[in-house]
Amino acid sequence: MPTGTLQYGDHNLQTVTISTVSDNLNAGYWVILIHGGAWRDPIQTAGSYLAPAESILTTSPAYTSTILPHIAAFASIEYRLSAHPGYPQSPDHTDRTEYRNAKHPDHIRDVQAALALLQRKYGFGTRYILVGHSAGATLAFQLVMGAFRDSAAAVVSPPAAILGMAGIYDLRLLRDTHRHISAYQEFIEGAFGPDEAVWDAASPASVKGSEGVEGGWTSGRLAVLAHSPEDGLVDAAQQQAMQATLSRWEGSTPQGSGQRRIEMLSVKGNHDDAWMKGDELARAIAHTLAELQKK
Repeated sequence: MPTGTLQYGDHNLQTVTISTVSDNLNAGYWVILIHGGAWRDPIQTAGSYLAPAESILTTSPAYTSTILPHIAAFASIEYRLSAHPGYPQSPDHTDRTEYRNAKHPDHIRDVQAALALLQRKYGFGTRYILVGHSAGATLAFQLVMGAFRDSAAAVVSPPAAILGMAGIYDLRLLRDTHRHISAYQEFIEGAFGPDEAVWDAASPASVKGSEGVEGGWTSGRLAVLAHSPEDGLVDAAQQQAMQATLSRWEGSTPQGSGQRRIEMLSVKGNHDDAWMKGDELARAIAHTLAELQKK
């Protein structure tokens, strides 16, 4: 499959990896992935998140005749990261294009810019599903929040579906649930700063009305929330909080716009197993695409 990388900004991390499946890029949905890593882990990359699941979806007989015909291309978004204490950098000795010091809203602005570039180049409109893992799931749902649908995002058509894998949806709730582990406070503050009102305003499960998902994702059709009971890092309360928020989105379907649906999907393995091994991420993507085919 032809692959390539597009640059959407000056920073080395402002790239999108693309892998086309069909000669006719209008023939199906784009599957666009956003990796996790607590907004700061340089080991988790666009390529490492995409490769295992893509390989399974494009070679496994379980998917090649049923799901693959509905996929036009894969894309995986890299974005600027916040500082990580385990991978320190010196601002005096690090080129600005490699320096990791992003703060909210840098991460979501990068996702918007990447999608804008893809849509300008390929013109797929709303024919895509956004797939995010952990912090990547936060970013996926932030993309459709009314609070972030300003002029900078106006050129980005929202996705038909969002698949959140092991997602972080309520920052304050995550910290409070794991208050005894300092790393949660540390990585959230590292990405969003110390003001917890900013955390709340950036949390897809916390914001209601016009500023939230229900006000921003008016054309959305399907939300899939996947979680593993074996996940030791992000607990099921995050999935439940997002389900409650999406129930308002589901219930506010405009007349004549088609039915909105929420799917809860159970997956297997530890926090990162789904994408590292690829099979459960592939299954979740296949499930999302199959559900989109339903009227």
